[in-house]
Amino acid sequence: PKPQHAITVAVSSRALFDLVEERRIYEEQGLEKYVEYQQENENVTLKPGPAFYFVKALEHVNARLLELYPDDEERFDIVLMTNNHAQVGVRLINSINHYGLTIERFCMTGGKSPIGYLTAYLTNLYLSADSEKVQEAIEAGIASATMFTANKDIPYSDTQLRVAFDGDAVLFSDESEQIVKEQGLDRFFEHEQLNENKPLAQGPLKGFLEDLGKLQKKFYAKNERLNCPIRTFLVTARSAASSGARVLKTLRSWGLEIDEALFLAGAPKGPILVKIRPHIFFDDQMFHVEGAQKLGTIAAHVPYGIAQKYHKSA
Repeated sequence: PKPQHAITVAVSSRALFDLVEERRIYEEQGLEKYVEYQQENENVTLKPGPAFYFVKALEHVNARLLELYPDDEERFDIVLMTNNHAQVGVRLINSINHYGLTIERFCMTGGKSPIGYLTAYLTNLYLSADSEKVQEAIEAGIASATMFTANKDIPYSDTQLRVAFDGDAVLFSDESEQIVKEQGLDRFFEHEQLNENKPLAQGPLKGFLEDLGKLQKKFYAKNERLNCPIRTFLVTARSAASSGARVLKTLRSWGLEIDEALFLAGAPKGPILVKIRPHIFFDDQMFHVEGAQKLGTIAAHVPYGIAQKYHKSA
C-alpha cells in the first residue's frame, strides 16, 4: 500500500528478532566483528524477538482485510527500520522469508539514527529495543515504545490481534498522573470527579488506538463484528467507582470504542494480562512492564509523562 493510505508500523531488527548474542558481539568485539559474524551466519535463521508475534498478528489482519476489500490500501504496512549496516541485510531477508513475513520496505541506516526516516515513512507506530531511540521518536511526536521480551513462553492467538493499553500517559495525557505523584491519591480522586465531564487530553498512543478502531469498523461494515480479528483492551490501575467515568467518557468523546476495560484499583496488572494474552501491552511505568514480563506478557514501555522523571530519580 502507498504510505498515505497505510497504517505504517516500523519495527527495529532487535524488536523483530532475537539478536541478544549478536548485540553482545557488537558491544564486546566491535562493528567489524559483528558484521563478519552476521555474514558468516546469514543462512542461520534468527529466532523470533519480542515484536515477532505482534507482526504476525498484523499480517493476519491484513489477510482478512484483503479478502473483504481486495482493492483497498487501508491496512498495515510493516517497515523494518534498523540502524544496521546493509551487509547484515541478507540475514534479515533470509529470516523474514523463512517465516513467510511480508516485509517489503527496509530502511537500514548504517549506524545513523533512523528517527528522521520515521517521519518520511509517515510512521503510525515505532517499536524498538533501544530506549534512547524510542525516547527520541516520542519527542518527535511519533507513537513509540521500547519492547521487552517475556520471561515465559505463553501461546498467542493466531486469529486475532490483541492489543492492551494502559490509560494515563499512554492513551491519555499524564495530567491525572501528575496529580497522583505530586498531591496524592485523595486529591486525584477529587480532581477526577470534579472533571468527570471534561475529556482528558490525548496521550502518545491515542492515534494507534484510532487506527485499530478504523480497521475494526471495516469488519463491522461487513457484518463481521463477532468474528473481528482485532480486539482492544484498556488495563488501568484506576478504580472504576472513583475515577473510571472520566476515562470512559473521554473515549466516548473521541468517538472510540474499546472492547474490554479493566479497572484494577491498584492491583498488579500481570495476572490479568496472562488471562488476556495480548500480543503487546503498552504502559508508561517500568514497574508494570516488569510485572507483565515476569508472568509471560510481551510488554512495551512508553517513555512519556511524569512517571519517567520518577523512574529516573529512583
